[in-house]
Amino acid sequence: MAIKIEKKITGYNVITEEDKAKAEEVAAEKKATEQKLADIIQLGEALSRPEKLMGNTYKVKTPVTEHALYITINDVIMNEGTPQEHRRPFEIFINSKNMDHFQWIVALTRVMSAVFRKGGDVTFLVEELHSVFDPSGGYFKKGGKYIPSLVAEIGEVVEQHLQEIGMLKKPEPDQHQKKLIAEKRAEYMEKHAGDTKNAEGFPPGAQLCNKCSTKAAIIMDGCLTCLNCGESKCG
Repeated sequence: MAIKIEKKITGYNVITEEDKAKAEEVAAEKKATEQKLADIIQLGEALSRPEKLMGNTYKVKTPVTEHALYITINDVIMNEGTPQEHRRPFEIFINSKNMDHFQWIVALTRVMSAVFRKGGDVTFLVEELHSVFDPSGGYFKKGGKYIPSLVAEIGEVVEQHLQEIGMLKKPEPDQHQKKLIAEKRAEYMEKHAGDTKNAEGFPPGAQLCNKCSTKAAIIMDGCLTCLNCGESKCG
């Protein structure tokens, strides 16, 4: 059958049998990919941002920043109205007048928010943030606890928030440990009644405890004992 060409020819392309085979191969691969995507089962509930979120804002003042940081963590309520109702973090924002750390703080909060929205277990972020050390050195916060970096301080806030909403259990000594700590502390204070104490109530010369990262470890009966958590080198 003859085909009459009404328009001016501006170009042409010859399609060979090899080109047809490649086109069919590409189409088959595309169809297989679409089928795989269709077979994917969504295990978790896809999180979309509601109009209203519950959240907490924490004020953090550190020796390494001129101005305080205001860390806001907003939560989404999962399975609302059911026995399985619970809160989980959805997004995090950090605001401060100090612009020195602006770029990496914005990047960090966006990545963390993306992890929150992804679902699953997000408690691993606490350990990851705690493990970041500042090459210039860390600092001691109120209470005598050592903080290795500003990132680790953010990790402290995330940990506190996860404990408040029930995703993490706050580690506390049992009754036996509490009794032992109280006895050791009373014994030390009785022997050193005239000695000065720091603002946290621990001896000024106390060493840093490797377990709770607090300057509360002193030598008692030949053993390095922490007056804050009860950790002892002698068991």
